[in-house]
Formats: sequence, C-alpha cells, structure tokens
Amino acid sequence: MVPGEENQLVPKEIENAAEEPRVLCIIQDTTNSKTVNERITVNLPASTPVRKLFEDVANKVGYINGTFDLAWGNGVNTADTAPLDHTSDKSLLDANFEPGKKNFLHLTDKDGEQPQMMLEDSSNVDDSMHDRFIGPLPREGSVASTSDYVSQSYSYSSILNKSETGYVGLVNQAMTCYLNSLLQTLFMTPEFRNALYKWEFEESEEDPVTSIPYQLQRLFVLLQTSKKRAIETTDVTRSFGWDSSEAWQQHDVQELCRVMFDALEQKWKQTEQADLINELYQGKLKDYVRCLECGYEGWRIDTYLDIPLVIRPYGSSQAFASVEEALHAFIQPEILDGPNQYFCERCKKKCDARKGLRFLHFPYLLTLQLKRFDFDYTTMHRIKLNDRMSFPEELDMSTFIDIEDEKSPQTESCTDSGAENEGSCHSDQMSNDFSTDDAVDEGICLESNSGTEKISKPGLEKNSLMYELFSVMVHSGSAAGGHYYACIKSFSDEQWYSFNDQHVSRITQEDIKKTHGGSSGSRGYYSSAFASSTNAYMLIYRLKDPTRNAKFLEVDEYPEHIKNLVQKERELEEQEKRQREIERNTCKIKLFCLHPVKQVMMENKLEVHKDKTLKEAVEMAYKMMDLEEVIPLDCCRLVKYDEFHDYLERSYEGEEDTPMGLLLGGVKSTYMFDLLLETRKPDQVFQSYKPGEVMVKVHVVDLKAETVAAPITVRAYLNQTVTEFKQLISKATHLAAESMRIVLERCYNDLRLLSVPSKTLKAEGFFRSNKVFVESSETLDHQAAFTDSHLWKLLDRHANTIRLFVLLPEQSPGSYSKRTAYQKAGGDSSNVEDDCERVKGPAGNFKSVDAILEESTEKLKSLSLQQQQDGDNGDSSKSTETSDFENIESPLNERGSSTSVDNRELEQHIQTSDPENFQSEERSDSDVNNDRSTSSVDSDILSSSHSSDTLCNADSAQIPLANGLDSHSITSSRRTKANEGKKETWDTAEEDSGTDSEYDESGKSRGEMQYMYFKADPYAADEGSGEGHKWLMVHVDKRITLAAFKQHLEPFVGVLSSHFKVFRVYTSNQEFESVRLNETLSSFSDDTKITIRLGRALKKGEYRVKVCQLLVNEQEPCKFLLDAVFAKGMTVRQSKEELIPQLREQCGLDLSIDRFRLRKKTWKNPGTVFLDYHIYEEDINISSNWEVFLEVLDGVEKMKSMSQLAILSKRWRPSEMKLDPFQELVLESNSVDELREKLSEISGIPLEDIEFAKGRGTFPCDISVLDIHQDLDWNPKVSTLNVWPLYICDDGAVIFYRDKTEEVMELTEEQRNELMKKESSRLQKTGHRVTYSPRKEKALKIYLDGAPNKEVAQD
Repeated sequence: MVPGEENQLVPKEIENAAEEPRVLCIIQDTTNSKTVNERITVNLPASTPVRKLFEDVANKVGYINGTFDLAWGNGVNTADTAPLDHTSDKSLLDANFEPGKKNFLHLTDKDGEQPQMMLEDSSNVDDSMHDRFIGPLPREGSVASTSDYVSQSYSYSSILNKSETGYVGLVNQAMTCYLNSLLQTLFMTPEFRNALYKWEFEESEEDPVTSIPYQLQRLFVLLQTSKKRAIETTDVTRSFGWDSSEAWQQHDVQELCRVMFDALEQKWKQTEQADLINELYQGKLKDYVRCLECGYEGWRIDTYLDIPLVIRPYGSSQAFASVEEALHAFIQPEILDGPNQYFCERCKKKCDARKGLRFLHFPYLLTLQLKRFDFDYTTMHRIKLNDRMSFPEELDMSTFIDIEDEKSPQTESCTDSGAENEGSCHSDQMSNDFSTDDAVDEGICLESNSGTEKISKPGLEKNSLMYELFSVMVHSGSAAGGHYYACIKSFSDEQWYSFNDQHVSRITQEDIKKTHGGSSGSRGYYSSAFASSTNAYMLIYRLKDPTRNAKFLEVDEYPEHIKNLVQKERELEEQEKRQREIERNTCKIKLFCLHPVKQVMMENKLEVHKDKTLKEAVEMAYKMMDLEEVIPLDCCRLVKYDEFHDYLERSYEGEEDTPMGLLLGGVKSTYMFDLLLETRKPDQVFQSYKPGEVMVKVHVVDLKAETVAAPITVRAYLNQTVTEFKQLISKATHLAAESMRIVLERCYNDLRLLSVPSKTLKAEGFFRSNKVFVESSETLDHQAAFTDSHLWKLLDRHANTIRLFVLLPEQSPGSYSKRTAYQKAGGDSSNVEDDCERVKGPAGNFKSVDAILEESTEKLKSLSLQQQQDGDNGDSSKSTETSDFENIESPLNERGSSTSVDNRELEQHIQTSDPENFQSEERSDSDVNNDRSTSSVDSDILSSSHSSDTLCNADSAQIPLANGLDSHSITSSRRTKANEGKKETWDTAEEDSGTDSEYDESGKSRGEMQYMYFKADPYAADEGSGEGHKWLMVHVDKRITLAAFKQHLEPFVGVLSSHFKVFRVYTSNQEFESVRLNETLSSFSDDTKITIRLGRALKKGEYRVKVCQLLVNEQEPCKFLLDAVFAKGMTVRQSKEELIPQLREQCGLDLSIDRFRLRKKTWKNPGTVFLDYHIYEEDINISSNWEVFLEVLDGVEKMKSMSQLAILSKRWRPSEMKLDPFQELVLESNSVDELREKLSEISGIPLEDIEFAKGRGTFPCDISVLDIHQDLDWNPKVSTLNVWPLYICDDGAVIFYRDKTEEVMELTEEQRNELMKKESSRLQKTGHRVTYSPRKEKALKIYLDGAPNKEVAQD
C-alpha cells in the first residue's frame, strides 16, 4: 500500500474487520528537510483518544511527546491550520477523523521550536535518520545528480525550525548563494568573528542601515542565537547599497571576497580593526628577474589576499593532480630568451634571464583559488574545467618558502609594492588589490638579501608552516551558471558541515573528497564546455599555531554592546513569533458587498481572528467597505456566498455570538466559499437562506412588448416539482400559474422548456444558481413548437443581443442633410433631409431607428433606379466623385454638390453588382488614436486614386479630389481593366478563403436576415468626450456581419458605409480598426466602445501603411509623417508617385521622385532599401499594420541592385572623445576588405590603420564616448560581413570605425565627471541604451554610503 496516493483504498482486512471501525492516519514530518518526503502510517480504532495518537506518533518518529504538533494536512498549508490538542481525551471519531478513509496530518514544530529527540535514540540519530548531504538539493521527486543546481522550493514554515546540527542557514534571496557561502565561512572563522564582535557601532556617527560591519554583526549574532532554521540576508545586502535586482545577479565568490574585504577596510579606518584583513589574509611575495650572464637581479615586493592556481597549464590536456603541484608550478620560473630577452642594466644589453615569483610571507588564513573557469577560443565561450585536483586536509607550505635557484650577492633594485604597484606579480594570476606598509609583518617574513634569510619570529621554524583546511567553497554547475555552497569544519567539535543556503547538515571526509572534481572518460582540452559538475573552487586554510589559534567567544565573554544586541534580536524574534501565532489563528476570506447606492459589487479580503464573534466580524466588514455614511450597521449582515455561481448558500440567524473559527470551519489558507456583506433598507426584513436551497433568478417576458424584465430572486428546493415551482413563481410575480411557461437557461443560449409538471427541479438540471424566463399570456404561441415559437425567438435574440456605445464623428448626422441640400439631380432630397433633421433633433423627438432605416432604404432604392435609368442614356459616364466633406466646407462648389448623390448611388449600384470591391482584409492599428491627427476626419479620406471605382470619366479628364490629387495612376487604370470584365483577385495573406461565396447578389451574408435586430438610442456623452461628438447606445444581434452593421449606422453617420471606418476601443483607449466585412460581431462584448471615423475603408488587396521619415543624424531619428494606402501589385515607384502630393500638402515636404527612397522599418531600425521596380506582395512582403521609412537622399540613389549592401558608418575620434555624423556606404559585396577600402576612402585613414566594430542595440546604436573605445568588439577577425560576430546580411547595419594609431585623450577627473554627466544626459534624451550584450556580467560593487547612484563604490 502506497500512502501517498489520494485514491488509495484502505486495506481489505480493515474494512472487513468484525470489531469497531478503524482510522488510518498518514503523517508527514515537515520539521526536517530529510523527512519531508516520508510518510508515517498509524492505524487505530475509531474510539482511540487523540492523546494516544500523539503517543503512538511520538514513538514512531522518535520525538518527545508534547514537543510537536499535529495539524490537518489535506492539501492545506500547515502554517495556516489549527493544531490538534495533544492532551485531548476526545475519540478520533469525535475529532472529525473519518473511518475507512485516509486522514492526512502534518507533523509541525510547536511554538516555533523544533521537536526534541528522545534521549535513547539521540546517539544514533546522525547515522540512522539523517542522510549525509553534500552538494545541491535534488529536485523533489527526482534522482539526485550533479547537474546544474535547481533551488528546492521551501515554505516559510520550513525555515522556522533550527537545524538539528545547531547551526542556522541563510536564505537565498534569488541568486545569492555565493554570498551565503562566504558569510558562513567568515562566521565559522573564530579570529574574524571575535574581532567583528569587539568592534562597537556608534549610531551617532553612521546610519545603521548602511553600516556594513554593524549589519554583519547583527547577522553573526542571529546565526549564533536564532531558533530559526534560516535567516534572511537582505539587511546585509541593503548595507552594500544593493537593491532587489542585485539578488538576481550571480557573481564570483572570490571577487566578492576581495570587494567585501576592501569595503570593510574602508569602514574600519582609524579603528582597532583597521588592519584586521591584512593581519589575517594578506601575504607577500617577490617578483624577480635574474640575469643569467652576470647574476644581477631586479625585484619588487607584492602583496596578495589569495593565490590563484591554474587547473591545467595553458595548451595542455593534462591537469595538475594536486594543489601542491599547482603551487610548485606557480613559483616555477620561466626563461626569457630569444625575442623575450631581458635588458640587463648591468650588462647594458639584452640577455637571457630567469623570471619568477618567491613567497616571502604566508598569511595566517591562506586562501587558494582554483581557476576552474577558462575561455575556449574555438567556440568563443567561457568553459568550466571539471578536472580532478586533490587537496590535503593539512598543507605544509614550508616547501614553497625557500625556492631559490642559486645564491646571488648581486641582488639590487628593490621596489616595494606599497609605493609602486604597476606591472607587479603577473596581473593575470595574482590578486594584488591590497598593498600596505611593509613594516606591518605579523607572520613569517623571509626576505632575500645577500643570500641570507631573516625570520621575523624566531619561535617559528620553517617546518611550522603547517596549515589545516577548514573551508571548501564548492561550485556546482557550468561556466554559464550554477550554485555555490560551503563545506566548513567547525573548530569547536572538529566536525565538517555542509552550509547549503538554508540547509545545514553534517558531512564526512568522504564527502569532502567528492569535491576534488574529475569526470569519467577522457576529455580534450575544451571538451568540457557547458559541462556541469560539482567541485571545489576556493580553499581556506588556517595556520596551525597554538599561540594564535583562537576559540569562539563564549556568551559571558561577549562585549557589553554585543550582549545588548543579542537581547535586542531575541526580543525582535519573540515579537515575530507572536505575530506568526496571530497570523496562524487568523481567518482570511474573500468578502463581497453590493454597494447599496452605487450598485457596484465591491471586493475585499476579510482578516478576522478565529475567536472573534460574527457580530464583531460584521462590524469589521462594515468599516472595511466604507458604509458608515451610507447605511446603519444594523442594516448589514454576513452570509455565506459563492461568488463563482453568484449563489447565497446560507444565512447565520441567531449565531451573532458564535466565533468565526467555528462558522468558517477552522483556519484555512483557502476556503471553498466566500462571504457577502448583505444590506437592506431600514423598512425591509432580511430573508432567511437555508442550506440546501437553490437560488433562481426569474426574468418575466412580455411577448407583446418584446421585452425581458430585470430578474427577481426566488429560492427553491431541488426536490420540488415543476408544478410546485410554478406556484412559487406565481406568488413572486403575480402571474397565472395555469398558463405559465418556464424556460431554463442551463448554459449560454441552451434553452430548455420545463414541460413535464411532475418532474423535479433536480431532474430538470437545476444547480446552485439558475436562470429562468417565465411567460404567462393567453396567446396561440403556446400551441407552436417551442423552437418555432415567438418566445424562443425572443429569448434567442435576447441571448445574442449586445449593447455597444458608438461615438459618432463631429459632422454626423447633420452633414448628411447638408450634403443632400445641394443636390441638383437624383430625386427629391427634401424628404431625406427631413428624416436626417429628425435624427439630429432633441432626444425626445428621435424617430425610431427602424423607421429611419426603412425610409432611407426606400429612398436609396429609388435614387439607385433613377441613376440606372440615367446610365442607360449615357449620362452615368459623366459622373464624377468629390470628397463627401468638400460639400460641407465649400457648399457653393456647384460641380461637387451636383454630383455627390449620383456617385453615391452609383457606388451603391456597384456595391450590389460587384461586392468583391468592398471586401477588405483584417488589420489592426494600435496607433490610430495617436496625437498626429486632431480631426475625426482621417488624412486619407479620398486622398488617393484608390478612393473610388468610378474615377475616370469618358473624356479621361483629370478629376480634382478633396486634397487636390488627380485620379490618374497605375491603380485607376488597373481598376478600369477590372471593370471591363477581367475579374481581379485581390487576395491577401489574411483574406478568408471562400469570401465571395458567403455573399449573395445584394452583398449581404446568406442567412443574415434573421439576425438583423438593431436598435439605436441617443446616449448622454461622458464629460471630456469633446464638443460636437454624439454617442449612440446600440443594441444589436452579435450574429450580424460588420457590413450589415455599418449599413445600419449610415443614417446616423451621414455617409455611405464605404466612407467611414469602425474602430473598436480597448482598455487604455487603444483602438483597432475592424475591417472584415463578412465577419460577425461575435467577438464584441457588452458595453464595448466603438469609434466611427470618416474616411474611405480599405478594399481587397489594399493596406494602410504608416510612413515615417528616417533622420539618421537627428536626436530622434524616427518621425511619423502620414498614413498612406499601398496596393498589391503596385511598384515602389508608383507608391512614391502617390506619396509626393500627400507629402507636400500634409507634411510640407516638396520632394522629387528620385530624391527619396523607401526602406523597411523594423521597430526603429532601418532595413532593406526598396528599389523602384520592386512590386508589393511579389518582391516585398506587405501586411496589415505595416510601416516603412522614407529617407531623403543628399544626391542620386546609389542603390541599384539587391546584391548591394547599404551600411551606415560613424567615425570614432578617441583623441577628441567625439563621434562624427553618420555616412552611408554602398558596398558591392559583403567583403570586409571592400568595407575597409570604403572607410579609408571617406576618412583618409590608411587602410592598414582602419579598425571597425558593429554597433549594438536599436538604431542609432548610441553608446557613451567613455565606453566605446573598450566596450565594442573592435577589428573582428573575419573576411566577410555575414558571419559571426558581425552577421551583417541586410541594409541598415551600423559600423563604428577608428584610426588605431590615434591615442585616447587623457582626461582629468573633473573632465571625466563632466563628460559623464553630458553623456548621461544625451543618452537619456534619446532614450537609447545598449540593450544587447553577449552575456556580459554586471560588475560586482559594494557602495560604501549605501547608495548605488553615488560615485564612491568598491569594485
């Protein structure tokens, strides 16, 4: 039997037992990370007392009874459940245990303290119960491995119990494992901890929040005294000046060690601890060069905090076997010969020489860094070397202190690193950031002078340089990332422990040996790229010297200020514990309330202690919902509520003094129900809601008026029959029960007529919350089949009707009447004008929309008939079309006013005969509402030759349009051919297949007529909607097509549906145009806002394109110009021809066709240059919401072929610290040599001195002049542009270039600061940042003043 599965059955022998039923309890121990996945099973008779359950559990797990709690654990967070009483004599049955089922319990800590182990079992706890642990925690449910570390999730309650080791862990904020490892090592170093405790913080001199030593002191006190399993490090990182983002940056632990030591030295200046770091960690060595001819030796003294040891010699496939081998290699001298000869000052010539390092002084605490991270020049990736390198528990360093190849009395040229630090000690191998006065020499200092050795402390001989290992900082993972943890030996009990973030456990020497590294199989030098393994990265040894080896301070030895700090932290922890106890006994449940005045459902979270009464909870909810000024308190009550089903489950009459814990069923993290603060009017009485009732919302239907009334609520029982239910509704609605029809809506538009009187509501499908429609009239509709009845049609329409708010443009509907007033032909316009005047009259005089639509349709039909008759006489060929708004602005325009109706009716005729011309693609435009246009009339209204299918008259004369453009273009001639009988296919990528088949001859969707419900009423506009704007509240069947919807709106907009556009308004006032005429409004929801904009709608194969100007040398290189319409099959040159007059009128740009180009636009990046002969949709992919750049040329277009490459170059002048403007280069190929030649040609720099780099990020690839010289990848070793790291395959790439012989200007600190401010201001104005970086790690910095925006930092 597996106890962990929910559906596991209780064993048969228990079920079939003759005696009393038994209770199966499955207990999970959550107090220990080792046992959290284990289960303990206890099977007891149902009459067993609860206290006996505790005794049995205590015996099974080995805990002392009374030191742990048991809480219900059926999927509930243990931190939020009330524990069982371990002294209770209640039987398991009475305590709500269920016989025959599994009862899940969690074993948790008691009062925030870990359970105590039984004494008889304490001797073998470590060997039997606690698994030895080293390395990263395996993912739950997976096999442990040494793969990349994945942090195990843990609950807050799991860090409340102190580890059985007695040590406290550190919580990983996100990726701060490297920090945790170093902090635990420093804490376990007696000399460092004791010295830190002796330092006293002066609050009057410094803010405690930014004091690094004080926050370390607090952390160490908590690590020593806290009862928690793990504590946070956020206060320490805050003192570093870090914000939360730093927690997501993983750094090198050795780098952190150096930066933090430097910061501590700065903070400890002029205190007793001023030289603590140097006394403990600093060593000295000599960097020497010896002439092999005369024996002359030049040398200098360098200091170090750690010794970096290479894993493999450069170019070798064989790693060093041990730390001792690597140390010997570290001090092994190299011979300088051949071209590397050394210039000897004594010989006055270049001679062979020996260069090397000698250790002069080893620190008290010796730090060794194993350099496991390398760089693979083949793959250009960082790699980690996982080779085995052993290290001893005791390391004798005496063999490394006296390595001199020969005696030399000629040793001169001594330089001390305190005075001169440049070029010292193999900067690629040594950490020499800390240089101090040589007079401070607490350790062993053997300085070579005249071939003799001086021992600063006579009591110590060479063989006393024995070091013992006490800390191993381990890295698990790859060079791309991983996890740090520390294995540390305690000097108190000589036991090794693994400090892995919040988990601390005992380990053995065997576990330490596993960190030596190594992997199976033979590996090449670079074969370990991206490999993941677990091995030692930093080793810390302590000198074995009884005179200096310290022990940790005892409590009674603490300085007074530390004792006070301990007491303060204990009080804070006790306060936190009390707060947790309150939280543990607090019920947290969703609270809803329908505001009695605003009628808006409000939501909040009610947090009430389990012992508070219902009356007190009502008062809390009353204040929480701010109802004090609205209704009196006695008009409110709390009821059980199901928000999902909108169902009132029950009320709590007579339970005002009952504790909330009992009413809600205990303290839980989540509840399966909510609470509703119900309100009533003072003259009303609260209704009683009983458990088992169902709620029914009843809508009364009036067939004559065709209305559905707002719902009234009744409560019924599921076992009631339909007949009884009718009687219940009859009382509530005063309708006759005999003729009543009840329709249940089970789900969306699923209508069911309750026709069987004896059936129960449960059998009919009633649930907690239900919706019914009732009708009781003496009509013949009763006799019809339900799906053919008037009732069904009305309910079907009701279910599919949505309410939309439509914002009309300023000119509507008056523009419609004004325009018709100037018609000189085309029938009687006065009636139409009258109709429209009535539409725009006061709200009370509005004529019904259906009537307006019907009258307008009849008039349009008569006008269309007359136009057809005129066409038979040849008059239609003379028709012209003018902008609909030209008549508004210029009513005396005789020609335009006389023909507008003719053309409108002709378009109506064309629409019915050739509906394909009015189909359009789906597209979205989030920028339509930008500030580029303040008029509701779009800039493209009839602005191009795409405006009509009837633009050419019989005389082929140029017809003036609204913006002065003529109608002659490639598109008009193409359309003329289409009208001659050659049917065009304007398919786009987004066009639905079968569009034509969905339309009949009238252009309406087949089957659309039954979904034509449309009702519009005036609507009071919100404030701020603008003068002249009018709103409609439209109720429409959402199965209607967009085309039909637009036709219904024609009388209100005042123009034909082909001359206005529909925009759907989303949140944040973002607008998208709806243009698929054959699609329904099914995606629209209730209360959707719609904006109507005047302007010609797109036809099939047309795309609205945003044209932006590219200004490469401007501060803002992208400037919006206008919206244009491009069509499939149009050439780039034709689109440029149509743009020229629009640019002149709308943007004031007077351009000739050969002095500008169009090019691809991707975000703000310029791309492919479009050549004049390219055809849209054939050579250039075009889509909805498309954007192009328009670039004004300085001269003749140089781009003639797609094989050419246009590159933007910018010269960097390091001697002047400035960048030149962009210059375009047109390359005939992707050759780097050609690029160099072109750069040399335009700049005058010799070809061999040209260096270049590709710009990063978004155009114009801005970068600070302080960073450009070293941050870019200059002079990549490639022969073509289309390979890594350039990847230049398209036009528009940015190239920076420079003269490599030009020196960088040397700046004073003042000049640098001034330039930094200017550059920061410049980059902020442009909004550009270098957003791309090939995984460039963020520099680790500790800010001494706690503020990252300050200049003083340790990095």
